[in-house]
Amino acid sequence: MKKIIAAILPVLVLFFSGCERIKTVYGLNNNDPTVLATPPAPVYAVSVIPASQGSISDYLSLAGDVSASSTVDAYSDAAGKVASLYVSVGSWVNRGDPIAEIDPSRPGMEFVTSIVRAPVSGTVVMLPAQLGMTISQAVPLARIAAGTGLEIRLHVAERFISRIRLNQPCEITLDAWPGESFNGRIREISPTVDPSSRTMEVRVVVDNAGSRLKSGMFAKVRIITDQKDNVVKIPSNALIRRFGEEYVFVAVPNPEKEGEQLAEKRIVIPGILIDNVLEIESGLKAGDEVIIKGQTLLTDGSGINVVQRDNPLP
Repeated sequence: MKKIIAAILPVLVLFFSGCERIKTVYGLNNNDPTVLATPPAPVYAVSVIPASQGSISDYLSLAGDVSASSTVDAYSDAAGKVASLYVSVGSWVNRGDPIAEIDPSRPGMEFVTSIVRAPVSGTVVMLPAQLGMTISQAVPLARIAAGTGLEIRLHVAERFISRIRLNQPCEITLDAWPGESFNGRIREISPTVDPSSRTMEVRVVVDNAGSRLKSGMFAKVRIITDQKDNVVKIPSNALIRRFGEEYVFVAVPNPEKEGEQLAEKRIVIPGILIDNVLEIESGLKAGDEVIIKGQTLLTDGSGINVVQRDNPLP
């Protein structure tokens, strides 16, 4: 019997010393009925942005060259050599002003020179004629841009034709003027579709205030096809889609602990999505602080720590 007790005694000592160690680790004492201490709830670091209220626009993105809205070619009435030029590219001419003088003389024969005059008032944008060049009546001497108007010719794919209408507003940007936007509108729509390219030509007239745009510049054009005003909008990456639900998390004060915040789940109805900006039809109001980073691990009521607040969308 003594041998059995001697064998069991070390085991009992190790068992009870282990229990005491567990109590020490978890902060328990003999008077505490709790078996294990409850670990603190996690707090997640997040970034937020206020939901903004404003307009959102859908558009078609196209590109084309800026050109004069109206051009007229000047021709000579007689074939011969260009004896004189009175203009250069960029010159302004009035209707009837002389452009060039053509000498129709042949070897052994002399004729009276012919004066080529401007058919319209405008700016000379192209001057194919050069001194000493022999031309015929079919070759234009000069091209004149009538007036100061500019336009952009665009080709719209057949599947987008239903979204195009006259006087539709356009936003125009150019590499020559980075960071700036110019206004335009659709002035003319072709009545036919090109069967080879399946596109329809439209002409956009450009508001060229200050004459900063020049014929020949390359332009990027956004044709505004739909615009909504006074809508609530947020960055699209804030929206979460799970298990058939569409929702966002909003930072709200913790009603039980002053100075702390919680993540509140909000079921929303999204609208149109343009350039990573999402319209919210219901579920949010302007000013709600929507969580845009760190939301993937959250559940309704999770503790959060806002580490960054972004400026609202324009």
